[in-house]
Amino acid sequence: MPTMLEKFIQDALILWATIDPIGTMAIFAGLTAGLTPAERRRTATRTVMYAGAVLIGAIIIGQIILTAMGIRLISFQVGGGIILFLFGLQMIFGSPTQKLKGEPEHDIAVFPLAIPGTATPGAILAVILLTDNHIHPIPVQAGTALITIAVLGFTWLLMVSADKIINVLGVGGASILTKIMGMILAAFSIELVMNAIGVEQWIGAVR
Repeated sequence: MPTMLEKFIQDALILWATIDPIGTMAIFAGLTAGLTPAERRRTATRTVMYAGAVLIGAIIIGQIILTAMGIRLISFQVGGGIILFLFGLQMIFGSPTQKLKGEPEHDIAVFPLAIPGTATPGAILAVILLTDNHIHPIPVQAGTALITIAVLGFTWLLMVSADKIINVLGVGGASILTKIMGMILAAFSIELVMNAIGVEQWIGAVR
């Protein structure tokens, strides 16, 4: 059983990988290229607020909804682990030039920047799994929520500084960071599935 510090460090890495501030920054830079600096800042702020509402909402009521639907968390953990694994593979092998396209008549801060750009399906799955009511007490869940807010805050900083950061990192540097986080996410997803089906206990029993 990891210590609380180890748990929070793991949460930070997983939430960073699933929210993917670097990838969000690149998408933001492309979609807001024609806006003024003030408009881009307002768009970044709305994006983070919308994404935060979705993710914090998932932490608070996500597991309640699953229970009401009769979905056991172990089933969600296996299914979520598989989806997170595919999400990680997409980060590793996806093209760095891929962009989410917005529609002119919609607020791009809502779609595609907040959902699914920032509050990605992987991030929604991760916050529910990382705050399992049956494993983690309320203070630990609150800590995970604060980490989520911190990652979103860092995402906001990257978005408002997108042009400068991309000029420093370059497209190649941003792509490398995204692929590294994809590898971490893929490894974490395998751990989720193994823990859900009790692989380690089964191996220990065989030995």
